Amino acid sequence: MTATDSTGSLAEPADPGAPAAPGAAPAEQFYPPQEPRIGASTLWLILLTVLVVVILVAVVIGGVRHWVALHTGVLHGGPDLYYNFWSGFGSDLGEATLISAVGIGVYTGVRKVNCHTKGCWRIGRHTLEGTPYILCRHHHPSVPSKGATHEHILEQHRRYKEAQAAKGL
Repeated sequence: MTATDSTGSLAEPADPGAPAAPGAAPAEQFYPPQEPRIGASTLWLILLTVLVVVILVAVVIGGVRHWVALHTGVLHGGPDLYYNFWSGFGSDLGEATLISAVGIGVYTGVRKVNCHTKGCWRIGRHTLEGTPYILCRHHHPSVPSKGATHEHILEQHRRYKEAQAAKGL
């Protein structure tokens, strides 16, 4: 693809491996979307099929049905038929639900505050100007990753004050 320069003549595209000219904006990189290996609907369909097969095996085969009934507590109940289930195996369902909910909440919270760089689990606190991304100090181009010196902080403050004064004029 060719582009026109400021004079209107055709310009050759820049070599992606060549260094950029001083003062020139960096070339924007294009990352094509990757195809998912297995779609979410396919995964849910596989899980549902496995669950249905396990339930059918447990219902149809008498020995498996007896083993499941014995180990879940529905066989040889107490005052009523399902007393052993709710006193044993069934009482763990609430705990499993609570632990799953807390785990999902923690995972969601971590995913919302971590660095947007793929594979980085550091906490992102620095917005990248002009983009919706939040990056950690390691991946942000303007934040020193070794720690800011006092001189660096004063220089940044001086630049900010100059920019505010320029806006005011």
